[in-house]
Amino acid sequence: MNRTTLFNICAAACVTFAFGTASAQDIVAEVQKGCATEIEQYCQGVTLGEGRLAACFYAHEDKLSNQCQYTLYEAASQLEAAAVVLDYFVQQCGSDVVKLCKDVEAGEGRILACLSSQSTALSASCSQAITDVTE
Repeated sequence: MNRTTLFNICAAACVTFAFGTASAQDIVAEVQKGCATEIEQYCQGVTLGEGRLAACFYAHEDKLSNQCQYTLYEAASQLEAAAVVLDYFVQQCGSDVVKLCKDVEAGEGRILACLSSQSTALSASCSQAITDVTE
């Protein structure tokens, strides 16, 4: 596992949390479970947030178990997929968000709810993206 992969995990997690998907919490729980031994042994005193746990994993990458490495790989893959979905959504709905939901605080699905509540005013591309993302 290299530094870029660990950075991508953190960056994608930030994007995913900002989008408000519940699955991001599941991914974090899986990493905590799959890397519990490493967290306990090498990263116990790390204050969570701002990529510090990822930095700890990187600092001890030569000591990570196969299970932890696999868990981190799976988390990175899932978060990358979520980031692709978010990028698609932003590309298709960015102007609709600015026009229809500019005063809505991002996170916890509020922007998606705002757009969905104004379905008749949405652009065709945004309407399709919402269908694609929510199905």
